Amino acid sequence: MRRLTLLGCVISLLFIYTATLQAAPKADKDKPAVAKAEKPQSDVKKKDKAKDKTKAAKGKKAAAKKLVVVKLTLKGDFPEGPAAPGLFGKMKSTLAATIQRIDAAAEDKDVSAVWLKIEGLSIGRGKLNELRGAVARLRKAKKPVYAELTTADTSAYLLAASCDRIVMPPSGMLIVPGVRIEVTFYKGLLDKLGLQFDALKMGKYKGAVEPLTRKKMSKPLRESFEALVNDNYDEIIAIIAADRRLKDYQVKTYLDRGLFTPDDAKKAGLIDDVLYPDQLQESLKKRLKAKEIKVVTDYKKKKIDTNFSGFSGMMKLAELMLGGKPSKKAGKKPAIAVVYAVGAIMEGKSRTDLFGSSSLGSDTLIAALRKAADNPKVKAIVLRIDSPGGSATASDLMWREMARIKKPIIASMGDVAASGGYYIAMGAEKIFAAPCTLTGSIGVIGGKLVTRGLYDKLGLNTEIISRGANSGALSPNQPFTPEERKVWLVSLEETYRQFVGKAAEGRNMTFSKLEELAQGRVYTGRTAKKLGLIDQLGTLEDAIAAAKKAAGLKPGAEVDLLVLPESKSFFERLFDDPSVSTDLESLLPDIVGTLRRTKLLRQLLSERILLWMPYEVRVK
Repeated sequence: MRRLTLLGCVISLLFIYTATLQAAPKADKDKPAVAKAEKPQSDVKKKDKAKDKTKAAKGKKAAAKKLVVVKLTLKGDFPEGPAAPGLFGKMKSTLAATIQRIDAAAEDKDVSAVWLKIEGLSIGRGKLNELRGAVARLRKAKKPVYAELTTADTSAYLLAASCDRIVMPPSGMLIVPGVRIEVTFYKGLLDKLGLQFDALKMGKYKGAVEPLTRKKMSKPLRESFEALVNDNYDEIIAIIAADRRLKDYQVKTYLDRGLFTPDDAKKAGLIDDVLYPDQLQESLKKRLKAKEIKVVTDYKKKKIDTNFSGFSGMMKLAELMLGGKPSKKAGKKPAIAVVYAVGAIMEGKSRTDLFGSSSLGSDTLIAALRKAADNPKVKAIVLRIDSPGGSATASDLMWREMARIKKPIIASMGDVAASGGYYIAMGAEKIFAAPCTLTGSIGVIGGKLVTRGLYDKLGLNTEIISRGANSGALSPNQPFTPEERKVWLVSLEETYRQFVGKAAEGRNMTFSKLEELAQGRVYTGRTAKKLGLIDQLGTLEDAIAAAKKAAGLKPGAEVDLLVLPESKSFFERLFDDPSVSTDLESLLPDIVGTLRRTKLLRQLLSERILLWMPYEVRVK
């Protein structure tokens, strides 16, 4: 009923809009008809026309010599997976779509250079690695790549460092202050409110509940965090030193300083030129030895047809708003399925609400895997994971489906593939990760928030009538009794045993060896590679190449990419969560971020046993 009502509103608005368009005067109809040209009456006229044609041809040839420079603006968070169909999906740049545009420029013979304007990036180290890989393919294709920075943080600078030259305006700023982790502990606040989180966990490093149960870090959690900081710090130094041809000790000195004006950054060798955008364009002309260049800003970008006049235009707008899309003809080439596993893991269907919070539903991913497995064209599957985990049951169901599939499966990890995210990767033949992907976290947590103290402060009284020794195990009115704790720990131990056992089998290790590496500890991709928890450092492109090889296809063989699960339109997402009617993120980013985390925590706490990475890490 909601869908029909909403569709009726859209169509009503479109009728009004169409009527307005039709009321406007049409100048084209008032123009006089063009007279037919008379035939030439003499040879002189023929010669003159021939000369004119020759001049026109020369003019066209001269214009054709203008070299093409593709300018791409890279900003935002670049979500994983395909864009949602319809108008709203086309307005958002995804990671896959952006990399496709960069790769197209690398292969396009008409493109002479690429100009990357990098601003306001909000990405993790996995996505950064993907973008750096795309830039590397540009340079391998002998296409000069210029990076334009204004105010740049570490992520933006690490991407720029992969380019041929880095340019900043005189008013710019470079901020590369090293690595820092800050953890806020809420135990003191909970005490004041009369709240208590009664925690259960398996694995000494599984620190998910520490902010709720402690006032400062435990030694294992500090040890784990220090390792993450060290790995990220060392990786930053290695990248900058290699890309900018500096010594490690020089880079360390620069990170200690942290803040640079453009002139100071140039003197330090961190950037190449201090130029305004128009001067950068002149620099490109000199580099390409061209009198004129054509800067293309919408290269390979899907354009929206905004001609909505008439009834057909109205229907076109309705289709665009509702996410309609034309059917695609099946190609004849073999296919590699790229299945995206993005978001917190839950049972049921995947959901993406208007606050930008996405969950990975076991039903949705299993259906996508089966669709790929049943498609005769699909020769192998790449599972692209960007998930901190979640429900233990949902993770296990997805792992089981992967184990059943006979086709080769390669896992590719994005920013994070930890806990439940690592669990589902175990079903793959080979695992790829970025050097600073957050992974591992092989452990289990559970627990409940006890509200009795808060109720006492508020003067609330709860009367209890129960039957059964452990009837209060799920009650927020009291902590676990010794008997309830014993029963729940048995369940957690079994989940942990299964997790470690399946990981040991997948990584060809003994149970005891894998358990030493488990304990809930989070690793970077580079450390996970050394420990044998993943197979190779690389990008999604590398994982696709490995899938082709596993399927018996030649390295240079052309394949179609089948992207699954299919994305939902704006209105489909709206109906998934009808209580949310607008996207407030652009107006209130901090509040929306808090709401997103609160909603996610509420969803997770409805699960009794979690394979959840114990913290959200943002490396800046």
